[in-house]
Amino acid sequence: MDPIFSPPLYRQRQQFVIDFVKKTKPRKVIDLGCGECSLLKKLRFHREIEHLVGVDINGAKIKRKMHELAPVSTDYLQPSYDQLRVEMYQGSVTQRDARLRGFDLVTSIELIEHLTLADVEHFSAVVFGYMTPVTAIVSTPNSEFNPLLPGLSGFRHSDHKFEWSRAEFRSWALRVCLEYGYEVEFTGVGQAPQDQQHSVGFCSQIGVFQRLEGRDRFRASLSDDEEDVFSYTLLYCINYPSLRDNNTLRRVVVSEVLYWAEHIKNKWMEEKTGKKNDAFSLCQTEGGMDELHFEPHMEMEEKQTGSKMTCVSVPLAVLWSFCPKIEELSGSLSNLRHLLMDEPGVKLSQDGSSVLVKYQEQDQEEEVEDFEDSNYAECSHSAEQEEDWEV
Repeated sequence: MDPIFSPPLYRQRQQFVIDFVKKTKPRKVIDLGCGECSLLKKLRFHREIEHLVGVDINGAKIKRKMHELAPVSTDYLQPSYDQLRVEMYQGSVTQRDARLRGFDLVTSIELIEHLTLADVEHFSAVVFGYMTPVTAIVSTPNSEFNPLLPGLSGFRHSDHKFEWSRAEFRSWALRVCLEYGYEVEFTGVGQAPQDQQHSVGFCSQIGVFQRLEGRDRFRASLSDDEEDVFSYTLLYCINYPSLRDNNTLRRVVVSEVLYWAEHIKNKWMEEKTGKKNDAFSLCQTEGGMDELHFEPHMEMEEKQTGSKMTCVSVPLAVLWSFCPKIEELSGSLSNLRHLLMDEPGVKLSQDGSSVLVKYQEQDQEEEVEDFEDSNYAECSHSAEQEEDWEV
């Protein structure tokens, strides 16, 4: 008999976690035994997660892949209000580390079978007794399924210390629940043929542990004055850009203001010169801009070189009122002015009420005077590690 898993079994295990995350929306997630970060690389796109942590005893594996968890260019170009912090640690799941306490979800996918039975007890105490997550997902091979795997003799992986039957896994899980205050639901991935599903179960058996209400009584063994332990080594840490960060918000607001102020200026130039500039025709496509009227005026700026620069003054009130994104980002006109102050890329009028956009540099005084005498114009705006046999 030659069972074929489609999709591959390791992907089914990962998808089980992803589906659980979609359903329960945990904010803080740890993957124990993260290996080369394949599950973490998928979880980072679920932006309900605000804190994503990977732990593995093999630091070299983490280092090979951890930089693939970095933000991509679009995360910087179009940051959202979502927050995400990614941390990668080298350490043993049999040791405590205070930085990993109080998470919403802990996953342990095909990990415990790599531990000795004595270390499994330490694992239980660390995860359920010390870390105390709201939920823990633990998967491990089901030895009853092994006879169905082609070419397999012995354990599924050379590093496995044991492989449990369904009864053995159930016995361990129920003992954990009784000792640490959890309840567990048993399931799995990798189905046997229809006529053997009841007799052998899933290829990978899974326990989903939920912390019971009133769980705090099980923490009595942890003294309030016990010192925090930091036994893991932090290998990688990065914060994704978020509009909740003031520096990121300021950068995006400045970019939007400069973009739309330039469009408004060029629309005014169209009206003034009578020449349509197709490059800026987009400024007429949003929000009924033709209904907007204001009177820009020219201001002279003295440059360090001694030459003069003529600017068009675009009121902040116009930008805030008729640019939905600027209004959404800044929240109020006063906040908009505050965000633009002291920005080297933005030139404000003396009273801080307008953005000055360069109109044209003049080398001859009479040409400057011509611009100063120009008529005012109207301007508008819208705008995991696979098992050997799986390979």
